[in-house]
Amino acid sequence: MRHTLVFDADDTLWENNVLFERVVADWLAWLAHPTLDHGEIRRILNDVERANIGVHGYGSASFLRSLHECFERLVQRPASDAEARDIAALGARLADHQVELIPEVAETLADLATRHDLRLMTKGQPTEQQRKIDASGLAHHFTSVHIVAEKEPTTYRELGSAHALDPGRTWMIGNSPRSDILAAREAGWRAVFIPNAWTWSLEHAEIDPDDAGVLHLAGFGELTRHF
Repeated sequence: MRHTLVFDADDTLWENNVLFERVVADWLAWLAHPTLDHGEIRRILNDVERANIGVHGYGSASFLRSLHECFERLVQRPASDAEARDIAALGARLADHQVELIPEVAETLADLATRHDLRLMTKGQPTEQQRKIDASGLAHHFTSVHIVAEKEPTTYRELGSAHALDPGRTWMIGNSPRSDILAAREAGWRAVFIPNAWTWSLEHAEIDPDDAGVLHLAGFGELTRHF
């Protein structure tokens, strides 16, 4: 049976969040807060990021804005010009980093494309996401590519309606429980959860272990055993 397989991009096809985590680690070391530990600061940063996403969306620019705002909240004053330059320098590696494919992605997509309809749906800043898609060398495997502002149940329903996708034979494949798995399931799609150790904490959520509509796999290459 031919299925429609819709793939997440960041942390499903290539590594992404680990790059942000490295910047956060460097920022925490640079900050050297005298009283708060890294866990406490990270919780504050998460709150700042969550608020900024609602206004500015995803991507490196929104992330750097959050680092600046979190710094100013912690030190209770505006950043100096030198401090602002330091923070910008810490995040500079995010601008043109090399795309690192997750193991078995290229060969698995090539195999699946011989039997199924493959599509790509990723959220984020369009120019930034397109750069990664182009650099990955994977775009030719996909019937269509969709860069969206958010992955909510309505996003999945609209994509399904626009392309006349059969929910019973359409699978969202990704690493993020919140926006890849739970949102797709709420929209009536099936889902494949492939965990990534570096999945962003704001994407964590509980997946019902008894949900027969979710296939849990340990690695990307296992997809060829099921599709």
